[in-house]
Amino acid sequence: MNNENERIECKREYVDDIAKEVIAFANTDGGEIYVGVNDDGTPAPLSDVDDTYTRITNCVRDSVAPDVTIFTKYTLNDGIIKVDISEGSSKPYYLKSKGLKPSGVYIRQGTSSVQASPDQIRQMIKLSDRDSFEEMRSLEQALTFKSAAAAFEKHGIPFSKEKYKSLGIVNINDDLFTNLGLIVSDQCNHTIKAAVYADEDNTSFIDHREFCGSVFSQIESAFEYIMLNNKTKSVFSGIDRIDKTDYPEEAIREALLNAVVHRDYGFSGSIIVNINSKSIDIISIGGLVPGLSREDIMNGISQPRNRNLAEMFHRLKYIESYGMGIRKILSLYSDSSVKPSITVTPNSFRISLPNRNSGIVVTSAVPNQYQAVIDHLKEQGSMTVEELQELLDIKRTRAYNLYKKMEAEGYIKVSGRGTGKIITLK
Repeated sequence: MNNENERIECKREYVDDIAKEVIAFANTDGGEIYVGVNDDGTPAPLSDVDDTYTRITNCVRDSVAPDVTIFTKYTLNDGIIKVDISEGSSKPYYLKSKGLKPSGVYIRQGTSSVQASPDQIRQMIKLSDRDSFEEMRSLEQALTFKSAAAAFEKHGIPFSKEKYKSLGIVNINDDLFTNLGLIVSDQCNHTIKAAVYADEDNTSFIDHREFCGSVFSQIESAFEYIMLNNKTKSVFSGIDRIDKTDYPEEAIREALLNAVVHRDYGFSGSIIVNINSKSIDIISIGGLVPGLSREDIMNGISQPRNRNLAEMFHRLKYIESYGMGIRKILSLYSDSSVKPSITVTPNSFRISLPNRNSGIVVTSAVPNQYQAVIDHLKEQGSMTVEELQELLDIKRTRAYNLYKKMEAEGYIKVSGRGTGKIITLK
């Protein structure tokens, strides 16, 4: 009998970690395990073949996922059990007790079965699933969905574990979370980075934020932050005062949703939002899907890269229908002398929303919420953070972003710590 090599493993007797050897062979090129044979290949017949056979088959069936039994054959001969493992078609195989991570995934390397690296696991998933990124199994499986559940509840749509498969959050074959599950989970590792600049070349920071967590909470937080920088300016026509925001609120919303729904989540970079006095640029990773051109999307043609994510957003009424977002943004600027622009490269998509009020003589350039705070402080002298929330009917996170920005821009000063913070005019 041959000695151990990259395709042969010998075991003198049954050991619990035989599942690791089965996994390693199934994840590589297949191989053979001989139980009742010494490492040097000499026979060491088992005293109770039937009992050992039962323990091996139970271990393989109960310890390995996905099901590897169809790729496993057993032969009993002269006190020796031969386990023949073919290369599996649903890689990566892993120990159920460890999950889909290096401590649970093994590959064959020479005469040893070793833990696979995260990159090797990712590559096996990619080759095995052969589907879009959102449908592949997530490397992270300890996921929670508080933000997603809140978004569904807000729109009166059921969200429970029984719905996970139909939503695409869970793989229909093995009940593992998909990458879509990771994207909408509270553990989402993709972010939105927003920055406000003092110059049109975006070289001098005024303020910046990074929004993490579920894409649902990211959209809400990023939208609120952008709106803090959406000033209202006033001009007069005769005796009538006309108020106009720098950017149409709906245009900001649609551009942000477009970036989140259509970005390529196969890359780890963040969605970028750059804000200056002339424009808001929203840049997402991933160019157009193959077959579409810039002219196609300008004409309202859409082919979602993340179909399940787009469908989820459609059900929640975040988006009306595929292809409507860009056309809606353009229509919101129909009466403006400046128009949005779209720049597409093989790996990025940028939409620039121009400031409609750029060049307009300004009567009042203070955001409405700023003005409400200033008026209150002029009358009362000071206020707490709780009073700020009550005055503007906003949540704590938005209140924090608001007073930090007003402080940075020199409108107010904040003293104290924790819940005892006091806000006064500067």
